[in-house]
Amino acid sequence: MHVKNIGMITTTTTTMMMKRKRMLLFLLLFLILLLLLLLMVVVMMIMLMMRILLLLLMMMMLMLMMMMMMMMMMMMMMMMVVVMVMMMMMMMMMMMMMMMMVMMMMMMMMMMMMMMMMMMMMMMMMTMTMTTTTMTTTMTKTTTTMTMMMMMMAI
Repeated sequence: MHVKNIGMITTTTTTMMMKRKRMLLFLLLFLILLLLLLLMVVVMMIMLMMRILLLLLMMMMLMLMMMMMMMMMMMMMMMMVVVMVMMMMMMMMMMMMMMMMVMMMMMMMMMMMMMMMMMMMMMMMMTMTMTTTTMTTTMTKTTTTMTMMMMMMAI
């Protein structure tokens, strides 16, 4: 009886151990799954953050472009004033015609530069704002037409 009891005890202990092991394994699996989920969430968050950051960067770029545009405008104004003064100075001489030609050339150059800047701005805006393909296509069409019109005007 005593011996049998001991045997039973041993068997029960072993079974208990097995159960425990199984439980531990399950727990481990559960933990791993949880960790994976956490990782996924973190990754998603990072992706979102990156997207936001990218948008912010784009915005910053746009702002910089705007600033550059302003600076260019100011410079052009200054140049115009200088040219005008020069023309006033040259009024007496026969160089007036030459100056006029130069002025025209400068004007054309400025116009071209402005066009380029505008085009760049348009592209930036398009890349930033438009996400859907249809929208982009329509926008591109409109912008191209606009640019063409501008070019025609310049010419």
